[in-house]
Amino acid sequence: MNFKKSLLLSLTLSGALLMAACNNDDGAATETGEGEVNEEEIGTVGSMENFEVGDTFVATEPLDISLFYRDLSAYPFDPDWRFFEVLEEEHNVTYDAIAVPLSDFEERRSVTIAAGDMPDYVTDSWPGVENEFVASGVILPISDYVHLMPHFQDRVERWGLQEELDNLRYLDGKYYVLPGMHENVHFDFGLKYNKTVFDEYGIEEPTSWDELRTALETLRDETDTMPMTLWWQGNATFLFAGPSFGTVGGWGFGDGAMYDEDANEFVYAPQQQGYRDMVEYFAGLVEDGLLTPEAFTQDGERTRNQLVNLESFVSSGQALTMADVNEGLEDRDDDTEYEMVRMPLLDGPAGSKVGGSRLVSGVMFNADVAERDDFLALLQYVDWLYYSDEGNEFAQWGIEGETFEKTDEVAGGYRPMDGIGYETFNPGAEESLQEDYGFGNVAFAFASNSEITLSKMDEKEIDFQQSMIDSRELVTPDPPYPMSQADQEQAALMSTPLQDTVDQYTMRFITGQYELDRWDEFMDDLDNQNVDAYMDLINEAYREFQETLDEIEE
Repeated sequence: MNFKKSLLLSLTLSGALLMAACNNDDGAATETGEGEVNEEEIGTVGSMENFEVGDTFVATEPLDISLFYRDLSAYPFDPDWRFFEVLEEEHNVTYDAIAVPLSDFEERRSVTIAAGDMPDYVTDSWPGVENEFVASGVILPISDYVHLMPHFQDRVERWGLQEELDNLRYLDGKYYVLPGMHENVHFDFGLKYNKTVFDEYGIEEPTSWDELRTALETLRDETDTMPMTLWWQGNATFLFAGPSFGTVGGWGFGDGAMYDEDANEFVYAPQQQGYRDMVEYFAGLVEDGLLTPEAFTQDGERTRNQLVNLESFVSSGQALTMADVNEGLEDRDDDTEYEMVRMPLLDGPAGSKVGGSRLVSGVMFNADVAERDDFLALLQYVDWLYYSDEGNEFAQWGIEGETFEKTDEVAGGYRPMDGIGYETFNPGAEESLQEDYGFGNVAFAFASNSEITLSKMDEKEIDFQQSMIDSRELVTPDPPYPMSQADQEQAALMSTPLQDTVDQYTMRFITGQYELDRWDEFMDDLDNQNVDAYMDLINEAYREFQETLDEIEE
């Protein structure tokens, strides 16, 4: 977005907010809009005076934070982690966490928020998850307060992230998820493969989904296995596979709406050919014994065991899961040295397209935190931990000299101390930076500057990231379509059953419970659930917003 369009968007949002202030239900003006809430209007107990970029946050009075935490089997939650000890000892911050297993996280989050029991904030909140909660007023419009977060503001300005942030806004001009922010696009999820086994059977590294299928066929025939499995029940796989098929899916599904640039309108992704192509591809893998159907329901431990026990040779994953599997492969009793490595993001029917944004999973706040007498201290702490270089280094690596050291001997410049394992560092170490210390935890270390992002990678991974940036076409984010509260509520009511239907049919097609000749039945069910009315609602909101921008330009 150029400067003129940015200015126009700001004017549009300001106008919308002014109209809201003048026309609310009781006729009284309301204070809305980014920047209107200042320090004098919120609780300042425990906060630091003149908190600026580069400052280390230390609460002047104890700051206790309740947390809804997504727990991972790779490093189960431990309240005695060194991470929490340091926060309490050096920053005067403590957590009271509700740890929920990954398999139950989304459902428990919805139930907890709907019941009015939401803690101060929720981890692992991708932009879009707030849709079902915004209308009820239980989620904090965090954009009203980010001007009180100097590190956040500094990164938005230096990294040019304002346009991407504007895409998160609702019609009221606010956004409700505080996203993680990368300095550069980072390709975290992808496919991994057992290079040792591929080499044994003379299989070259695939560069497309078709080549992957051919490789899997060879492995099936030579090893009598189902050679591919998945991590995260396919959600990550459909996230990174979607763009190459010209669609969205899994964690990238959002509300199902996808912008068609040629038609200049939004379409429902499952009704498009790209979505069917993706479903048919993976259904074909399952049908032909190339992909185990249990991959769509099993937990990560089962996936790891399949790869370590050579029951499968290809899987979705990321750096952490690959390091975990490689550690298991090294512990095998046989003499063969097996190694899992990255597979390039594959070309598909839509070409070499990849999805990606510098805005990633972040946190979502209970609206009630704004009434805390120490609200400013909470904002300052979150600003320091998630958006400062110092906070990112601490969350990712811990304490220099105790858990990590800086060195020129490794490509990323950081490595854990002897005896502490992390990612590909110190395999076989007695302790884990994550499991035993609580650092490198995606709930607290999910996005950062390039130095910290690359610091946990070996030279191969750094080269991989650069090669993907150089050789792939990045799909740009869809334009926004902010809605009124009433339309948001209506959209939420319509999107939930639609997505349930999509999820059910998708899994049944892929796992072979339904034959693909029932696709028309799938489309009919979407029609019967008012998918056209749903898309009309979205497109009307999109057109109205574009018309407003056009009027200002004139």
